[in-house]
Amino acid sequence: MPEARIVVVSPPFASHAQPLATVAAALAAEGADVTFACDPAFAGLAAQRRLRFEPLGFGDNANTGIAERTRQQAAGARRLTEFLESTRAGAVPALLTQARHRRADMLPDPGGVHAAVRRLDDRLRPDWYLVDQLAYAVTLAVYALNRRWAAFCPGHPGYVLDGPGRFFGLPPYWPAAITPPAAGLAALRTEAEANDRLFTELFARFLAEHAPGRPAPRSAFGLTSPEAVLFNYPRLPWLPSLPAGPALLFAGHCSDVGEADLTPDWRARVERLTGGGRRRLVLVSFGTFLSARDDVLATVVRGLGEVPDVSVLVSAGNRADALKAAFAADRRIEVHDHVPQRALLPEVSLVVHHGGNNTFTECLAAGVPAIALPFSSDQFAVAHDLERIPAGRVLDPHRLTPAAVTAAAAAVLSTGGLVRETAARLLAGSGPETAARGVLTAMDRPLGMDALSMQS
Repeated sequence: MPEARIVVVSPPFASHAQPLATVAAALAAEGADVTFACDPAFAGLAAQRRLRFEPLGFGDNANTGIAERTRQQAAGARRLTEFLESTRAGAVPALLTQARHRRADMLPDPGGVHAAVRRLDDRLRPDWYLVDQLAYAVTLAVYALNRRWAAFCPGHPGYVLDGPGRFFGLPPYWPAAITPPAAGLAALRTEAEANDRLFTELFARFLAEHAPGRPAPRSAFGLTSPEAVLFNYPRLPWLPSLPAGPALLFAGHCSDVGEADLTPDWRARVERLTGGGRRRLVLVSFGTFLSARDDVLATVVRGLGEVPDVSVLVSAGNRADALKAAFAADRRIEVHDHVPQRALLPEVSLVVHHGGNNTFTECLAAGVPAIALPFSSDQFAVAHDLERIPAGRVLDPHRLTPAAVTAAAAAVLSTGGLVRETAARLLAGSGPETAARGVLTAMDRPLGMDALSMQS
């Protein structure tokens, strides 16, 4: 297989850039000539992975690690505040807010992104691109330029739409703990369907102006690579239907769990919290956005504090100082704004998280059971899968009590061995290295007529 020249494109979100950079490094390790393209704030991530970097802008929304601390333009900061407030009202209000934000800002600066990708393409002349499925402006640019690309799905596989009745922002299924009212689901479906029509019209108008020879997709949200789609997810038999044309590659996880070492200060912290192995360590982490829900974090910590022989480590983002003060008297509880999660996972017995895809797959890779409290986006579908595997339990963050957390944690902590065995079977032969080899093989094949027809 000749050396492939590949440009890996990530939107400016830490939760997307981290796994994509891991895959990019795995592609480079397989002998590919790889360039990582993202917002300039992520040049350091590329350097850590020893990847060539190209700056590529995406609009006014970003998250470089802790959403509330990321410098946003006014519109992006306002949307973040509105979204966080909507999560306090329940699942459907949060999803409706996300849908309305999507409608207001579906395709920021498509002309600028198209021009930037064209300039990059002219300079680097890659054989193909690996593009985040949710970087729609880049997918549109690559499609308009008639370049080859593989898609990377950073979240639940339901983000890759297939068939009628599937709409972006409408979860394909729900965990048992969360049953939205019929009226709310109907309103959400109406918004998602309207967004689909509007987004597809925007794509069609752009293509008519910039690439009149390229057919408009039937659904802009459904536009994906006709050759290969790489999922940052395990292959599960109950996943919603996926496109039949491209090679569907399931990485299982795209992380370096088990490879990163704890620094001496974090090793000492773990030793102190666990009492040299006498107590089990529970990690609480709601990701880069939802750590702002410090009210739910506090409820979780109070519930965990009632579980015998447990210590608690909390990643609380911009809300760390307030939580530290609230639990300062309990030496079994330690709060930080950020923790080295992937390095810590082999040391913990339970993770309480928000149903984010990265944390879900990283926990599986480490064989650690979890309690998920989903708030938005694809977290409801991820939480459904977590409990169905089963690899933990799901609680509704909007009806959460300390007692419910105590009971769930005690139950899940007793299943650690079973979860490790289940995760090992589920992820056997997977990981970023296997994913890199799979996508290289898929993209080494000539583009057939079936794949060509999928682009229209």
